Amino acid sequence: MRRLFGFLRTSSVLAALLAVPGAMMCGPAAQAASPLEMNFWLSGPRYDGNVPPCEAALDKISTRFAEKESRFWNSPLQITSFTAVREVAFRPWPTDTIPRRWCTASATLNDGRTRQVHYSLIEDGGFAAYGSGVDFCVVGLDRDWAYSPRCNAAKP
Repeated sequence: MRRLFGFLRTSSVLAALLAVPGAMMCGPAAQAASPLEMNFWLSGPRYDGNVPPCEAALDKISTRFAEKESRFWNSPLQITSFTAVREVAFRPWPTDTIPRRWCTASATLNDGRTRQVHYSLIEDGGFAAYGSGVDFCVVGLDRDWAYSPRCNAAKP
């Protein structure tokens, strides 16, 4: 009995594998793009490297950090101030990638502790590609491990 069912399984898998190319051959033929399709908003990325300085993202980082801590972790932690803000790298990858400015700073939290913050500003990385976007990680408070270990994935 096992041989019979083993044969049926093998034959049904074989039939399915043969049916896929057959179905592809019966479909409509692919056509080249029309001139309108080839030239309509397909100009490619035009990055100028206009990324704001490191200090421009500090307000956004402190606001987003406080929102994330209160909404998702039920924590009252907030960033009260930043010191030692410095650029780590600018466009460290090949020239055809999206321009980023990588920065680091020391953040003082409302619990009195000082923690390192690693962040990047991304050209056209804001909502709907408008304005610069910001990715950040506070060392020791990456609770969902998005940039683990110790925020190393938030560095260039």
